[in-house]
Amino acid sequence: MTEKMFNVGKIVNTHGIKGEVKVHRITDFDERFEVGSTLFLVKENEQPVDLKIDGHRVHKGFDLVHFNGYNNINDVEHFKGSFLKITEDQLTKLEDNEFYYHEIIGCDVYLINGGKLGAIKEILSPGANDVWVIKPEKGKDILIPFIDDVVKQVDVSSGKVVIEPMEGLLE
Repeated sequence: MTEKMFNVGKIVNTHGIKGEVKVHRITDFDERFEVGSTLFLVKENEQPVDLKIDGHRVHKGFDLVHFNGYNNINDVEHFKGSFLKITEDQLTKLEDNEFYYHEIIGCDVYLINGGKLGAIKEILSPGANDVWVIKPEKGKDILIPFIDDVVKQVDVSSGKVVIEPMEGLLE
């Protein structure tokens, strides 16, 4: 399978003895874990395995997921540490001014006056809004809040973001 795939979760452990796995969620879309959904289990250097969800619940901040045909802890023990992914055609259509992380990471960031600040290397989600981590040509990383007052333009097709930093943001 050469199609591009995107992480939606990571299996961190098994849960109980009946084949449930404990998943650390890496998506904002609850429907990824709905009963009937298909996810792809990806382990390093192995072909993806498609898994159909036939059970889901949330427990202590984790998604507990059961896959069709995997009814014993021994069936899923080797899933630990693997990522659950979706294919590009499973991506949800977003509203205007909404973006997937993979569209933003790697974009070049420019100041409103035209000067280049660096490239987005990571996105943090600490609370009310995301924070974009910018790697400048030299020096320490710069943290930019993803808010309308700062981020003025995002053009993922050209890989360009324009910001107007508030006072003190770049010091």
